[in-house]
Amino acid sequence: MKRQITWFTALALGISFGSQAETPNSGIAFGLSPAADAIGSSITTPIRPAVPEDPNAPVRDVQLPFAQIAPPPGTFALRGTRPEGQVEFGVRSDEVVSQAMLDLTFTPSPSLIPQESHVKVYLNDELMGVKTIAKEQLGTTNQAQFPIDPRYISDFNRVRLEFVGHYRDICENPANSALWLDVSKSSSLNLRFQKLPLENDLSHFPEPFFDSRDNRPLHLPMVFAGQPDLVQQRAAGILASWFGSKAQWRGQSFPALFNQLPSEHAIVFATNQQRPDFLKDAPQVKGPTVSMVSHPTNPYVKLLLIQGRDDNDLITAVRGIAQGNILFRGESLTVDKVEQLLPRQPYDAPNWVRTDRPMTFSELQQYAGQLQTSGIEPGPITLNMNLPPDLFLIRSTGIDMSLKYRYTAPRVQDGSRLSISLNNQFVQSSPLLPDNERDGKLLGIPLRQGLIASERTVNIPALKLEAVNQIRFDFDYTTLLGSGTADRCETYSVAPNHAVIDGSSTIDFSGYRHFMAMPDLRAFANASFPFSRMADLSQTLVLVGAQPQPAQVSALLNALGSVGAQTGFPALEFMLADDWSQAKEKDADVLLIGTIPPELRDEKKINLLIEATQSWVKHPMRQLPLPEMKVQQDDATPDSKTTISSEGAMAAIVGVQSPFNEQRSIVALLADSPRGYELLNGALLDGTKRAVIFGSVAVLRESGINSLSVGDIYYVGHLPWWERVWHTLATHPAWLAAVATFVVVVLALFLWRALKAYSRRRLSPDERD
Repeated sequence: MKRQITWFTALALGISFGSQAETPNSGIAFGLSPAADAIGSSITTPIRPAVPEDPNAPVRDVQLPFAQIAPPPGTFALRGTRPEGQVEFGVRSDEVVSQAMLDLTFTPSPSLIPQESHVKVYLNDELMGVKTIAKEQLGTTNQAQFPIDPRYISDFNRVRLEFVGHYRDICENPANSALWLDVSKSSSLNLRFQKLPLENDLSHFPEPFFDSRDNRPLHLPMVFAGQPDLVQQRAAGILASWFGSKAQWRGQSFPALFNQLPSEHAIVFATNQQRPDFLKDAPQVKGPTVSMVSHPTNPYVKLLLIQGRDDNDLITAVRGIAQGNILFRGESLTVDKVEQLLPRQPYDAPNWVRTDRPMTFSELQQYAGQLQTSGIEPGPITLNMNLPPDLFLIRSTGIDMSLKYRYTAPRVQDGSRLSISLNNQFVQSSPLLPDNERDGKLLGIPLRQGLIASERTVNIPALKLEAVNQIRFDFDYTTLLGSGTADRCETYSVAPNHAVIDGSSTIDFSGYRHFMAMPDLRAFANASFPFSRMADLSQTLVLVGAQPQPAQVSALLNALGSVGAQTGFPALEFMLADDWSQAKEKDADVLLIGTIPPELRDEKKINLLIEATQSWVKHPMRQLPLPEMKVQQDDATPDSKTTISSEGAMAAIVGVQSPFNEQRSIVALLADSPRGYELLNGALLDGTKRAVIFGSVAVLRESGINSLSVGDIYYVGHLPWWERVWHTLATHPAWLAAVATFVVVVLALFLWRALKAYSRRRLSPDERD
């Protein structure tokens, strides 16, 4: 009866109900009116029972600043025509929020009417509090606290701010510039998380080891009985790449522990003969086994045991996890059989745009509602596109995109338009025409009533494309809002505009060749290229030391986890060796993980680092540290000769051509200490640091990253000879000028001889006489 009365009351008041898609980090969003919010929340918002704090349960206090959880740049402005903004956060399945508080820092416009202007805070569309803006707060920075009721916190949560502002008593214009309230990035959401006891049940795997609700970088230790052999390292590498494909944009790290009990959720590798001391009393297994057990001393921590009779069983177990061939259930399971997947094809990584056919926007869509927007001023629609770094687009006139979209007819004849941007650079705009002037195609069954359908072909400038791209669609409306005078005031009901990009819209990267200049560490940092050319790393050889230390094993796992995050596919087929001579026998790209010798830690000898990387593969019997080498003075010597002290941690990323195959590359991940490996891993996870990695050598120190382009340039991929000639001329202006001069001279000589012959014939006597 209560539900019926509520709906009847809503209809009597003439309130229209709608829905708003929840988009992660979507920034400014528009939804229902306040009255509809209040009524709708009383119907749909579940109320959790209050969770009493268990004095024995671990708790952690977390401050989530808006600089991290709000869309970049972390601060947002609320306006009269765009009065709402939101931040989002998740709660892990093994935790519950027992206390929550919103600390809001905001600055209101000095033109607002005090007491009548206020800010409302909603959690999952349930009103949490209202802050009235007083006169002394106008135009100044203010702090306010809003208690958040933990009963309304669920797995995925949205804290929404709604600004209700007034600048005059009558005839207000919502678009007036006096209506604003800025929310600072110093605002934060303070949460107390309480651990929950979990059963040993694999039915929710990969939770709690990876939880999609957790936006933090994945931190998952991997434990070995001692120094792992190659097979154990390979098993751990496959599993690390699979977890990396799940972590995606969050980032990931996999600390390696030797016979050490972890203090958090972790993966443990053990065989019947080799197992950590804390598992010595565990029963032996009869095949590849995956089990979840509780931590020996902390019941709130779980361990995932990867067990087998021998090392080969460990490979079978992790392949079963990574390929999805096993049904997770119960406390323990045995992997009886692992089906082989079909061989991967080049450039078919799930996270990359297809290059063999046009790709629809629905395939690029990452979450529901991404291709639609609503509001008086609709927010932008964005799509991310990851491209193979070696896609040869230099001679392309542009990428064809067939764009289909629908939108609410603008109320003003001129001024409304759709603007398209690529990587924050304007590409093209098209007018949004009123209903009586549309020139597009009207779809037979539109998704929204009263929307105009349009279809256009857009050409994207190829040179603006990078390995990681974002294309943005802005529907900008020129809206006529009512106003008037005190004697004659006109009031308008402001209706939101709607816009939809059709999922059948396509973008076409097919027909382009693969060719690029190497070494290019930017391609490695942003796309794990050239190893990611095959998503399963079937053409990758990883070379490691014969006696790996925990930091080196962790570097291996972090590197493979990063590849999985960028391709979206586990590295099922990579080859692993500690015998350097195998690099000569394999037709594969080489990922080298090693230690920087002391004599090569001076940046003045950076070209020696390149020579040493090649030498380690050419001369497999040579052991580190290398003997002192002399600097060769040639054109490859870097221009910078700044001397950097060898004290302190150092790491380096080096790219060179393989000495055994001109189409293959070597990328070396080098460090001089455990702290150096931490710098290396931190640089590959941090987007800001990855942006400054380029060229053939990147030196990482506590003070920052120095990237250099030194050494020889080589090319991978294939171009027909005529396109190769044009590419060579385009990249060497002097040669182009010389060829152009030669062609002009030849054409001039030809024309001169032709004109001379023609003149001779005209001046000769008439032979008919």
